[in-house]
Amino acid sequence: QLQLVESGGGLVQPGGSPSLSCAVSGFTSDYYAMGWFRQAPGKEREGVSCISGSDDSTYYADSVKGRFTISRDNAENTVHLQMNNLKPEDTAVYFCAAAAMTPVKAMCIRLLGKWGQGTQVTVSS
Repeated sequence: QLQLVESGGGLVQPGGSPSLSCAVSGFTSDYYAMGWFRQAPGKEREGVSCISGSDDSTYYADSVKGRFTISRDNAENTVHLQMNNLKPEDTAVYFCAAAAMTPVKAMCIRLLGKWGQGTQVTVSS
């Protein structure tokens, strides 16, 4: 059974550069796109970034492009999100997600796949 467990996050000052990690089990990584979604209070859910399982193609939401970097390690079954220059509007619960045989743009725009439990990121001074 597919399981996703996020780690990282917490309270970060504006301009900070934390990273999130997600450990995934119960799947064959090459066939799964991975991604990070977020849910901010009072806002719609957003696909932040997604990465292909086969060719490492990526998708980034415009709101994070140039600041966030997604990566994956298929040998370790992990996916990471390096977040740089965080802003208060990045405050949200961040969810790791996995979707089988799904294009990365579709995964992120339509929020497809199985989600983890989420980890809170709060950007505040």
